[in-house]
Amino acid sequence: MFEKILIANRGEVALRIQRACRELGIKTVVVHSEADAEAKYVRLADESVCIGPPSSAQSYLNIPAIISAAEVTDAEAIHPGYGFLAENADFAERVEQSGFVFIGPRAETIRLMGDKVNAKNAMKKAGVPVVPGIDSALPEDPKEVSRVAREIGYPVIIKSVAGGGGRGMRIVHTEAALFIAVQMTRTEAQATFGNPAIYMEKFLENPRHIEFQVLADKHRNVVYLGDRDCSMQRRHQKVIEEAPAPLLSPRLRLRISERCAEACRKIGYAGAGTFEFLYEEGGFYFIEMNTRLQVEHPVTEMITGLDIVQLQIRIAAGEKLPIKQRDVALRGHAIECRINAEDPYKFTPSPGRITSLHMPGGPGIRVDTHAYTGYFVPPYYDSLLGKIIAYGDTREQAIARLGIAFSETVIEGIKTNIPLHQELLHDAAFLRGGTSIHYLEEKLAKMGREE
Repeated sequence: MFEKILIANRGEVALRIQRACRELGIKTVVVHSEADAEAKYVRLADESVCIGPPSSAQSYLNIPAIISAAEVTDAEAIHPGYGFLAENADFAERVEQSGFVFIGPRAETIRLMGDKVNAKNAMKKAGVPVVPGIDSALPEDPKEVSRVAREIGYPVIIKSVAGGGGRGMRIVHTEAALFIAVQMTRTEAQATFGNPAIYMEKFLENPRHIEFQVLADKHRNVVYLGDRDCSMQRRHQKVIEEAPAPLLSPRLRLRISERCAEACRKIGYAGAGTFEFLYEEGGFYFIEMNTRLQVEHPVTEMITGLDIVQLQIRIAAGEKLPIKQRDVALRGHAIECRINAEDPYKFTPSPGRITSLHMPGGPGIRVDTHAYTGYFVPPYYDSLLGKIIAYGDTREQAIARLGIAFSETVIEGIKTNIPLHQELLHDAAFLRGGTSIHYLEEKLAKMGREE
């Protein structure tokens, strides 16, 4: 086991990783920008290193600075968290080349799954169902693009090959709109990801977003930890996640879980990973694999009793998974609400100083946050303040506990999206379960709260 790990991230995930390390008896090094010097996880770390000014490009995305911080502190491994460099194959490669262990999959695996076309082809070979579309990047020839779209059938969705996080994609309903959408997506893909390659898939009208959590060690042992429903989204950003996904047949759940595990064996995957699917009318369609820890991992931890971050660390250290598939028992229901520092009606960021903060507690409640009274929310990064997670024996109990938790929560000095969550907890469609990925945006549009 490692003696010291460097955490190459910020916010609530930096604190989450730090807690896992402390329980394992591992010392932690936290890197931070000048803007995060007063963060809770910086104060709690065994060592901290300032790696640059507030700009992400000069700090949390600065690979040489992160590697140097690991060198001067004698860290043995680097945990990337999620976001920033977590799915950057070049970073993983540099970490290993510099003599450190990257807590995540091998660079070539990240590279394979980061290319959406190659990932889709790899999944097809492994027997995982995929969204109908082409097996390669779109050609430049407009006539060929038009032919491909007609073959797939409108509506189609144009996506960046190197995309992620809801960026670099456009829905096209008619041939008249096809070519401008293709050009705009190519331009955005180049500007955002440094790669203009795009591809095309069938656009599913009203799917749900369901994902499957897996863990695989370096000895070809793989376990699956159930599924999560992440359909409550706005602009491709998840707002509420829950596990297990409501209204899903046990037989179908098992079949997809087993295929995901087999795909891990076939591509030689090692680490924590998430297979993301669109689900419509009883069919599952693979869209991508996240080769990292997910923001919503706590709901899976709540229903399995496992610590996914600790298992990530054990896998990276070369240990065999301490559990077999038969040891994984899914119990109860868990729901996570992401708390963002933003206007709940306009969704504009709301940086500033938190003048008062009180987080909830009680049976089945977990809070993952780095915020505290007096904390200044910087304007430079993602607006995620933390997550409130509720667990219950049933989905209904988890929802009831969330309602109580929000009634106890106080965050003053900035705006948050808590009022939106409180509305959703009384929404008839959410209470029934099984809403599509378009539901929240359509609801907000009807209320005049979405462009």
